[in-house]
Amino acid sequence: MRERTDLEDRIGSLTRFEAEMDDATTLIELGEAEGDAAAEAEGVAALKNLRAQAAQRQIEALLSGEADANDTYIEIHSGAGGTESQDWARMLFRMYARWGERRKYKVEIIEETAGEEAGIKSGTLLLKGHNAHGFAKTESGVHRLVRISPFDSNARRHTSFASVWVYPVIDDKIDVDVNEGDCRIDTYRASGAGGQHINTTDSAVRITHIPTGIVVSCQAERSQHKNRATAWNMLRARLYEAELEKREAKANAEAASKSEIGWGHQIRSYVLQPYQMVKDLRSGKTSGTPDEVLDGDLDGFIEASLAHRINGGATAVVDDVD
Repeated sequence: MRERTDLEDRIGSLTRFEAEMDDATTLIELGEAEGDAAAEAEGVAALKNLRAQAAQRQIEALLSGEADANDTYIEIHSGAGGTESQDWARMLFRMYARWGERRKYKVEIIEETAGEEAGIKSGTLLLKGHNAHGFAKTESGVHRLVRISPFDSNARRHTSFASVWVYPVIDDKIDVDVNEGDCRIDTYRASGAGGQHINTTDSAVRITHIPTGIVVSCQAERSQHKNRATAWNMLRARLYEAELEKREAKANAEAASKSEIGWGHQIRSYVLQPYQMVKDLRSGKTSGTPDEVLDGDLDGFIEASLAHRINGGATAVVDDVD
């Protein structure tokens, strides 16, 4: 039913778009024929509005993957560099939470491991909403920060790295078999806020899939049983995402680069000093307001990355109205 509703919405939008474009074109032609500048201007304004709608629909049309409509996990890990990188991971953690809130998604913290002095070593968010995974999936990769470190008494400029991994929540129609004998399960005490119980019992769960080396962990609930169930779901989702990547690698060599998440494979740079700029190294999209980007204003970068990924570097555009 969800798929049917989505298809009906797409077809209905196309039909309305065609009708409104015909009306606007007719209005312009009548205005030109009768010398009615007001009618002509109204028709041009209508076409410009349709142009904006068409651009948005083109982006949505890129979300045709098997799991694009699903909820999504966003997992963040700090890189080498100690406190500086852990603070950067925390900034990214907040950025994606704010982005999810801007899009009216439900945002849940699944796991958060605090750093020694500041920031986080790792953290996992769950974003629930239509097309959450489709929009977030191109954020996987290494993110680079350049700034004057607040932790350096000599006020020197530092470069920090953190990795982001995005994978979908799999639903009942996607079957992923996991052999429990291939997994190691560890329990430990959760860190961070949560009261006396969460900090004094081994409620947090970590599952390691030995054949692939994939590790997932959950400490969102006080119950070890609930955390274990969530961790198994996360593991199945990670294994599913890994399988999707194998398919994409065979079909499209460019898509295979998404799996090369390592230092030196950064997808986006955030520069706060000596100048201010955010630049996506894949699509070339830039912004001169990094504070807004770090506050969750990511849609422009995400749309450009989606268009670049699907179109092989070409961005989706609609001709200007003269």
